[in-house]
Amino acid sequence: MIIFASETFQTYNLTMEKQLKRLPTGIQTFEKIIEDGCLYVDKTALIYQLTHNHSYVFLSRPRRFGKSVLCSTLKSYFEGRRDLFAGLAMEQLETEWRQHPVMLISLASIKSGTYEEFYEQTNIQLTRYEKQYGVERQSDLPGPRLRNLIEQTPALTGEKAVVIIDEYDAPLLAVLHDPEKLVEMRNTVRSLLGCLKDCDPYLRFTFITGITKFSQVSIFSELNNLDKITMTPQYSALCGITQEELETQMMPWVEHLAADKSLSVEETLQRLKMNYDGYHFAKDLKDIYNPYSLLQAFLWSETKDYWFDTGTPSSLLRMLEKFGTRITEFDDGTKCEEKEFDAPTEKMVNPIPFFYQSGYLTIKDYSPATGRYILKYPNREVRNGMLFALIPYYVESNTINTNSVVADVYEAILGDNLDEALEMLKVYLAGVPYAENATSEGHYQTMLYVVFSLLGRYVQMEVRTAKGRIDMVFQTATDLYVMELKIDRPASEALAQIDQKGYLVPFVQSGLRLHKVGISFSTEERTLSEWQIVDAD
Repeated sequence: MIIFASETFQTYNLTMEKQLKRLPTGIQTFEKIIEDGCLYVDKTALIYQLTHNHSYVFLSRPRRFGKSVLCSTLKSYFEGRRDLFAGLAMEQLETEWRQHPVMLISLASIKSGTYEEFYEQTNIQLTRYEKQYGVERQSDLPGPRLRNLIEQTPALTGEKAVVIIDEYDAPLLAVLHDPEKLVEMRNTVRSLLGCLKDCDPYLRFTFITGITKFSQVSIFSELNNLDKITMTPQYSALCGITQEELETQMMPWVEHLAADKSLSVEETLQRLKMNYDGYHFAKDLKDIYNPYSLLQAFLWSETKDYWFDTGTPSSLLRMLEKFGTRITEFDDGTKCEEKEFDAPTEKMVNPIPFFYQSGYLTIKDYSPATGRYILKYPNREVRNGMLFALIPYYVESNTINTNSVVADVYEAILGDNLDEALEMLKVYLAGVPYAENATSEGHYQTMLYVVFSLLGRYVQMEVRTAKGRIDMVFQTATDLYVMELKIDRPASEALAQIDQKGYLVPFVQSGLRLHKVGISFSTEERTLSEWQIVDAD
């Protein structure tokens, strides 16, 4: 029996309940998803294409994007588990169903970045395959043991071996900011992957996944024949959910969510798109949804921020601090060539490769003429999560206090009392403890950016016009506020800029009441010093 988060569903049509397949939340294996009758979005046509056109493949995708389920599906396919593919595209495409020996090695649980943990985790997995295929251990080292399995199993089974390495970079990311440990772990991972060299006569297929991209020279050693499909258009939907898949295979759950929230299907689809869509992994800009967040939204009947909460973003702050990055640039969009963001992690000269490969930024546009891409936040969920993570660094350590104040400010704006809202902010900012790194105008600008942008959880926000970049636009159901911020300069200058650059013009036909807001921030007092609010004529 399925238990739903909302009591509303108790009165929902029983016919719909029968149509809803269980959500595979927390399940990482294809076999269990199918045998338990859970929802599986059919990727097997792409898998067939992949396995029949490539032999050595590398794919990177952000965490929680279905890489482990993909690896498990590949394992079941190469093991010849035809029964698991009944009703899927693969059932019609595959005619031979050969039973290959498959070694699926996951490094995802290696979080300490030590050789001891690496050896322990790989030993458990390799021992299981040695027993399964009756292969005698020839060494205690992970690399030689895997190579021995690859060389011996074809003779024992009559079919070539398949090797799948999931989350190869997990132990590397654990020590990314420790140069000495990174070198040691890089050599350790290379010793495992290096065993694949010269094993081509024994291998049917090799597949390696990860989040980030370390240099081929340092990690994959002599594996120069790897096909990197991370940014290949035909495989951009191999992980994640497309719009078509959402509106067909997942539609019963969309309809359930719509009914539970008393929304139309169209309104529900729009909410899901705003929060979880927007990832693009190739220049064709095919929209991809975050699968983890979609499943959580269906499970709990709430379009909340789920993905960002599943990982500690401390690495983000380290990157920002190390490279002195201004996060306000991410709203404008970062222009760069492919080699600048699809680059080896350990050779970064800015944090963009890490942010892109980890899923905090994604491709939003591509220019064939220049070969340049524009990277931005994928969606509202990621942007909100990023801002929330930055509160302790740019504002104060008490994130609960900050969020409470932001909610109070929103309630004041909703009550048509912006003056009261700004007074709240003034008092709050004046009480924020002095931060040692708050020594520049840029820091204060970022602090205000974070605080005001957090209101994006409640109100629609815009920051760009044809004539310039507006600092902030808040839109409620009845009113629209165009805000300009100045540091150590009078609020009147901010109002003058709104008029000079015609920031109100794009909103004249909106049907909303328009307001101009000029705000001055004092670095000496470390809070708002004055503001002027003028209703538009």
